[in-house]
Formats: sequence, C-alpha cells, structure tokens
Amino acid sequence: MSEILASTFVLAVNDIEVSKRFYLEKLGFAEDFSVDGWAFLSRGACKLRLGHCPDAMPMAHVPDHSWFAYLHVRDAAGLYDEIVKNGVAIWHKLADKPWGRREFAIVTPDGHRIVFGESLAEVGR
Repeated sequence: MSEILASTFVLAVNDIEVSKRFYLEKLGFAEDFSVDGWAFLSRGACKLRLGHCPDAMPMAHVPDHSWFAYLHVRDAAGLYDEIVKNGVAIWHKLADKPWGRREFAIVTPDGHRIVFGESLAEVGR
C-alpha cells in the first residue's frame, strides 16, 4: 500500500496579511515562501497554505465541530501556556479527555478551529 508522507492544510482566509501575522506571531509558524495570493507556512510537521479569499464565508459561521485540523503534539501543556501567553482565542481549555488525550482548541482570526492533542500515555515522558 502507498504511504502518506506528509500533510498540508489549505485554508481560505479573508485577509491574508492578518492571518499570516497570526500564524507567525501567535502560533510560532515560519514563512516558507509567498506568492501572489498565497502564503506557505510551517511549524514542525504541520504545513499550511493560506489562500486569500476575501469573499469566503468566515468559518466562525459554521457550526461547532467544524475543525480544520487535529494536531498531535508533544507537551500540550507547554504549548497551551505559549499560546495563552500570545493572546490566542481559546475555544476549549486544556483538559484530559476520557479518550486518553490531553487536548485544547483555538480559534483563528478567520474562525478556523484547531485542536491540539497529546496522548496521556506520553505525558511526562
């Protein structure tokens, strides 16, 4: 069977400069490069392509559970502290879940929801 080697999330954003600054300054992403109407960003194994779509319906108008990503992380508590310190809007506070994950979720300026989770079996290793 063929193997999936990586993933990239492609997001429509209303204001590419505002969104790019959010990911760079608040979430610690790096800008790999930009071309007209697109910004290519990354942090660790997570890759993003932000596409400037000024007329797109903001994701804030989509019902709950409309996440765009669930990111598996190491040290969810440390990342949570970093993100809170940076003033990011928290959708769900850091909590240990009955399905064995320590999770929290944020909301981006465009209303995209990102969930970060760590296996409770890995916490403290």
